[in-house]
Amino acid sequence: MEKRVVLITGVSGFIAKHIALRLLQAGWAVRGTLRSLDRAEEVRAALHPHLTDKSLARLSFAEADLTSDAGWAEAAQGAHVLIHTASPFPMSQPKDPADLVRPAVEGTLRALRAAYGAGIRRAVVTSSTVAVINEGKRGIQDESDWCDLTAPGTTAYATSKTMAERAAWEFVAKEAPGLALTCINPGFVLGPPLDKHFGTSMNVVQRLLRGKDPMLPMIGFVCVDVRDVAEMHLRAVLRPETSGKRYLAAGGSMTMPDMGLVLKTAYPHRRIATRVAPLFVLRLLAMFDPAIRGILPQIGQLAQVSNARATREMGMQFIEPADALRASAEWLVSQNTV
Repeated sequence: MEKRVVLITGVSGFIAKHIALRLLQAGWAVRGTLRSLDRAEEVRAALHPHLTDKSLARLSFAEADLTSDAGWAEAAQGAHVLIHTASPFPMSQPKDPADLVRPAVEGTLRALRAAYGAGIRRAVVTSSTVAVINEGKRGIQDESDWCDLTAPGTTAYATSKTMAERAAWEFVAKEAPGLALTCINPGFVLGPPLDKHFGTSMNVVQRLLRGKDPMLPMIGFVCVDVRDVAEMHLRAVLRPETSGKRYLAAGGSMTMPDMGLVLKTAYPHRRIATRVAPLFVLRLLAMFDPAIRGILPQIGQLAQVSNARATREMGMQFIEPADALRASAEWLVSQNTV
C-alpha cells in the first residue's frame, strides 16, 4: 500500500503534536514543519511514549517558517494532505493588531499555495471559534456565523483567525478550485499536553492552580479537549464529504469562576480562587496588567455554540469541558509544573 503523507505545519504546537500522534496511530506518515530543526527531537520525544517504534519511524521533519517562502516547496513535495495548524495565540493583545493578523493571513496563504503547487488536493485548516462567534448576536451560534470584525470588542486574535480563515476559503474559490478544504474551529483548548511545551490555554489552568488571583473575572469560553480536536482533524482527512465545510470543535462552555470551582473541588488544599471579581476591580488592575486589559470587552459574556454538525457528520462524542479541565490539571500536577 502506498505510504500516505500528511504535512502538518507548526508540528511543535500543543494541538499539532496531538494531531500528529493521532495520524501516526492511524497509519499515516507525518511530515511536520518547524521553524528550526533543532526542535525535531523535542517533538519526537513527546510522541515516543505513545507510539511503537514502527509508527514513530513514519515521522519526519522539514524546516520552513511561515514568514518566509524558503523551504515550503520542498516541505510539500510528495505529501498528499496539508493540515495547517500554526498560528500565534497571545496571552495579551499586541499594541498593533497587524503583528498578529499579517503572519496569520500570509502564513495560511503561503502554506496553501505551497501545498497546491506541489499537487496536494486535500487541506484541513485549524481555525478557531473566535472566527465564528459574533459578539453582537444572542443565542446559540453555529458554522454559518462569522465574527464581526467591526464590533468594538473584537480582539486582534479574533481578527487574525477570522481573516486567515476567510483568506483560505477565498484562495480555494479564486486560485485553487481543485483543492478540497475543511476548516476545524476549536474553542479554548484543554486536555493533557504531550510535553511541557504547551500553549496559552494551559497557562491559564496553571495560573488557576497556582492561586495567583484572589478573584476571577466573569468571562467564559467555548471549551474543547485537545484529543477531540485531533480526532476531528483525522476524521476530516478520512471523510471527503467534509470538504467545503467548517466544523466547530466544542464540548461546551464554562466561565472562569466555574473553572475555579471544578479545580477547587479536585484540589481542596490548594489556594484556588472561586470568587467573582467586580468589574471596577478589573478596570483598576487592567491599568497595570495587559492580560486583564485584553479581556475587559468579554466581561459578563458566555458564548454558546452548536457542535451538531460535528456530532452528526463526523460522529464526534465530545469530552465534557469539566473533564477536559481536570485532565489538564492532573497532567500539570503530575509534572510538578504548578
